[in-house]
Amino acid sequence: MKLLSVAIPCYNSETYMEKCIESLLVGGEEVEILIVNDGSKDRTAEIADLYERKYPNICRAIHQENGGHGEAVNAGIRAATGIYYKVVDSDDWVNADAYKKILTILRKITMSSSSLDMLISNFVYEKQGSNRKKVMHYRHMLPEKKIFTWDETRPLLKGKYILMHSVIYRTELLRKCELELPKHTFYVDNIFVYQPLPYVKNMYYLDVNFYRYFIGRDDQSVNEKVMISRIDQQIRVTKLMLGYYDLSKIANKRLRSYMYQYLEIVMAISSIMLIKSKTKENFDKKMELWNHLKISDIRLYRRMRIGFLGMVCNLPGKCGRNISIAAYNLIQRFYGFN
Repeated sequence: MKLLSVAIPCYNSETYMEKCIESLLVGGEEVEILIVNDGSKDRTAEIADLYERKYPNICRAIHQENGGHGEAVNAGIRAATGIYYKVVDSDDWVNADAYKKILTILRKITMSSSSLDMLISNFVYEKQGSNRKKVMHYRHMLPEKKIFTWDETRPLLKGKYILMHSVIYRTELLRKCELELPKHTFYVDNIFVYQPLPYVKNMYYLDVNFYRYFIGRDDQSVNEKVMISRIDQQIRVTKLMLGYYDLSKIANKRLRSYMYQYLEIVMAISSIMLIKSKTKENFDKKMELWNHLKISDIRLYRRMRIGFLGMVCNLPGKCGRNISIAAYNLIQRFYGFN
């Protein structure tokens, strides 16, 4: 059994996937690297097979028909033999020193017979053309150098919610919660983090800048123009997340509060992208999204509408929409995303 399984979803990734794989090889044979070729039409499959031949005790090539990013993550979970599971996108990479520290912590916890559900670390926005790299960390919000529970956490700032780049989950926990990301849908990384949360009983935060999150390509899913063009997929993910749990039944107050905050953020992102499109069709979709929430969970709807993000997203008229966009742009500049 491996200590850590790392899945790399790859679709037409020939120009950058090797940098990603090479950064993960530093982990040695404690790690298995699952290179998931999601029906690529370039040399991705060939490169995956090459690494499997060159590093047969570390790399495994998985080939499947195109199912999208989520199905590639699903394939990795199905194939994983590691105690822990991590996703690294093929255009991203990891820092070697931070990587070694994470493996050391996971190894110590495993050897001590303790159980850990989720390890959290920092990630860095590697924004193309930007000299200043924004680090997303969780200092002063999460305890350090110890295994802790939700009761020991402090409220996370809205701009610092936990993303796929931040987390390593226990593999069996992902299987226990029956995580199955939808096919042919972007933005499912939010589901990957959110759906398992009620199953997470303990965590460990390591304050190292592990994951390097590259942003800046025009065709990336997080590019605003691309997000607007795929807004129906963003809405689909948001609606799925709204329906996974009745948050009023989540017993732990800190966990419940964080899950509410996560939903508040994805609702805000969907709403702002719909507003930024400046089309009547998408303004109607925004109204329909909020009506969907109102019908499905009136208590959650009321709480969101009186919250800061809910109010900012629903300011009336053209002037209100301009204020909403300005507020989003300010937050974007501060945190450095997209």
